[in-house]
Amino acid sequence: MALPMSAAGTGSLFSGFHGNLAAPINGDDRSALSRAFSFPVRRTKNLRPMPMMKNVNEGKGTFAPVVVLTRNIVGTKRFNQLRGKAIALHSQVITEFCKTIGADGKQRQGLIRLAKKNGEKLGFLA
Repeated sequence: MALPMSAAGTGSLFSGFHGNLAAPINGDDRSALSRAFSFPVRRTKNLRPMPMMKNVNEGKGTFAPVVVLTRNIVGTKRFNQLRGKAIALHSQVITEFCKTIGADGKQRQGLIRLAKKNGEKLGFLA
């Protein structure tokens, strides 16, 4: 759709614009322009909560009170070192058992996962 020459030449369609396109924007024009195009600042929120590495059975289980008491006595850092050593030894026992009965690696991983689930239920990982 073409504009008639008389309308384009008079500036009647563009009567809100005062000035030329090459002139810098300053003073009142700049503040009016910034108000006209100001957008509200949106704060981004995490859509998903951060995953927490927490035992769902914490405080539950037969051995949980003993585990918590031991952790409080020896301290968290030393307790985690001891727990890591115990888990490593238990994994070695499972590996040796799997070698003895001829189980493959997939079955060994399944037994290790089962041991972890049982440890959580019994309260060893409290």
